[in-house]
Amino acid sequence: MLKDLEIMAVLPAKDINRAKDFYRDKLGLEPSETPEDDSLMYRAGKGTSFLVYQTENAGSAKNTQMGWETDNIEREMEELRGRGVVFEEYDFPGLKTENGVATNDWGKAAWFLDSEGNILNISQRS
Repeated sequence: MLKDLEIMAVLPAKDINRAKDFYRDKLGLEPSETPEDDSLMYRAGKGTSFLVYQTENAGSAKNTQMGWETDNIEREMEELRGRGVVFEEYDFPGLKTENGVATNDWGKAAWFLDSEGNILNISQRS
């Protein structure tokens, strides 16, 4: 059944080469394979992975599309900022960030955009 299978996120990119540069230069990730000329596969921790593929639909979602969970969000944000990642600031009912971080009973979270306008997230549970 699905509950026993690994999950793979799928992200759109208008420019696959620009996306590859972003994930390498800003996030320190290299593709583990290139299944087709217009797609990139990345492997992450604990058997997880994500695919980036070229399409004109990139950047149209207004929600978090993929996230990483860490045990030290401040350390991760410092490293990402050092690589040029800019964290989003939000002020919505139920969600307000300070210096890029939202804190609630669940923990802490921060959001940033990739080169294609996809909303990515990093979080730390309390």
